[in-house]
Amino acid sequence: MRVTHEVTNQVPPLIDYDAADYPPLLEALQREGAHHALDEVHRVGRLAGGSEAQALGDLAEAHPPVLRTHDRYGNRVDEVDYDPAYHQLMDTAVELGLHGAPWADPRPQAHLIRAAKNAVWGQVDAGHGCPISMTYAVVPALRHNPELAMQYEPLLTAKVYDPELRAPLTKPGLIAGMSMTEKQGGSDVRAGTTRAVPQPDGSYLLTGHKWFTSAPMSDVFLVLAQAPDGLTCFLLPRILPDGSRNAMYLQRLKDKLGNHSNASSEVEYDEAVAWRVGDEGRGVRTIIEMVNMTRLDCTIGTSTGMRVGIAQAAHHAAHRSAFGAHLIDQPLMRNVLADLAVESEASTTVAMWLAALTDRADNGDPQASILRRVALAVSKYYVCKRGPAHAAEALECLGGNGYVEESRMPRLYREAPLLSVWEGSGNVAALDVLRAMARQPESVEAFFDELDDSAGGDHRLDSSVEKLKASFADVATLEHRARSVVGEMALALQGALLVRHGHPSVADAFCASRLSGEWGTVFGTLPTGLDLTSIIDRATPKVGS
Repeated sequence: MRVTHEVTNQVPPLIDYDAADYPPLLEALQREGAHHALDEVHRVGRLAGGSEAQALGDLAEAHPPVLRTHDRYGNRVDEVDYDPAYHQLMDTAVELGLHGAPWADPRPQAHLIRAAKNAVWGQVDAGHGCPISMTYAVVPALRHNPELAMQYEPLLTAKVYDPELRAPLTKPGLIAGMSMTEKQGGSDVRAGTTRAVPQPDGSYLLTGHKWFTSAPMSDVFLVLAQAPDGLTCFLLPRILPDGSRNAMYLQRLKDKLGNHSNASSEVEYDEAVAWRVGDEGRGVRTIIEMVNMTRLDCTIGTSTGMRVGIAQAAHHAAHRSAFGAHLIDQPLMRNVLADLAVESEASTTVAMWLAALTDRADNGDPQASILRRVALAVSKYYVCKRGPAHAAEALECLGGNGYVEESRMPRLYREAPLLSVWEGSGNVAALDVLRAMARQPESVEAFFDELDDSAGGDHRLDSSVEKLKASFADVATLEHRARSVVGEMALALQGALLVRHGHPSVADAFCASRLSGEWGTVFGTLPTGLDLTSIIDRATPKVGS
């Protein structure tokens, strides 16, 4: 029998490399004075780029969680069984401090360091990042009830993962979830019908149906419900202090497009016990603290997907030959790769800047708080909108190989839309920017002050900012134009940050394409005359170096 199966011109797998070796991430840490964290971030990079972690991510993705409503004897248990790989990933993420740990970290760059590590580790598996993100985000909202915060915050920030169902205050560490949306309202959480009845001991009994509750095996949840004085935020434990199970019944798990390793569920509360967080009727104002932090993670998560996409595409192009040359040396492919790289750098730069802004806000800077409110909403809208298109183009760089599950590119593609949907889809996010600016007019001034700090750095940016300012003149049509205006705000912010802090070749390409109009409607339409070599080199993984 003749040998016919000789494998040639195939690309070696992208494994056993430092996934943190990405200039925009490292430059952000250095720029903010977090040099001391570089070794810490590189350690995460080596873990994330290693074959063992990638195999765990594959296992968790291949074996989705399974709902068990009853045990073998017919007792109601409402538990979700995960593949052991999921628990290993959770254990590592908590040990790395990617959950609530920054709130107890005295370093002035704690949130930026966490963001960098989260961006690197996030490439292993996106699903387990959901409860990690919610645990990170719950802390500032919980502080609206100082007594509860005093009890729970040390456990939400502890670097110990304990998946057992036990009374929260008896455990060494906790994971938190969030239960907001209902089937009749979706993002319109004020339309929720879950009812909260106050009890003599200060607790409330919650009854209602939640349409999406992610990570239902979490220890505690922030839940919105209608109290006597209006929509209110509550802390609801999975297990009550006496060790009995709270009246929280899992109806089904969602069959989702992506995010397979994470369980998303429908939940029924039947007089479930909860405690109030914040004043009655102030539920949205209270839980928005959590929403803002998860929006930050949506932006970080999308930038992570872009970094992984361009890394895989550039790695493939560097090893794959066609028509007599490596793909990475062919002019049109270089245009595509550089365009993808510019998008990735811009998104990573703004995500890390937002994390650094969070540090300043958390350290008591009122201007940072004002700026962060609008900049988070702007960036969450635009960056997350760009994710699916970026993932699709990166997949296409691998051709048919990228369409096969073993490449992990389909997983990247399926994951991309989630972060645009989570915490408010496109219209919700864009309109939230307008609401934020209307409620805090000083945020508009703060935003343009930030852009003006880059004035004179590039004439194309200057022109774009002036055009943006003029777009606010027609107030009557602003809501109709919300997507356009907010998108232009995001582009101007990314451009300003790249001009001020980014690599000159990346800033030049960004301004020429995104701000000056020398760009088509798809990736790979950059104009001529740009330094594509430097751009592509920054995005290409350094395997074996």
